[in-house]
Amino acid sequence: MQTNVVINDKLVKDAFRYSRNISTERELIEIALKEYVMSRKRKSIKELKGKIKFREDYDYKLMREF
Repeated sequence: MQTNVVINDKLVKDAFRYSRNISTERELIEIALKEYVMSRKRKSIKELKGKIKFREDYDYKLMREF
């Protein structure tokens, strides 16, 4: 998808300062969008806290790798 947008120049400069391996604005925006989506997915997972019922015999320690 091709889109033209106006982005705050200071914000772009700040983002490049934290991005050593990114050289283009396109790559910067794509990575920012991926991180945004991952962040939202994590938040929706956190909303499940306390809503999942486990079997009484479930032992999470057995699933740990040593």
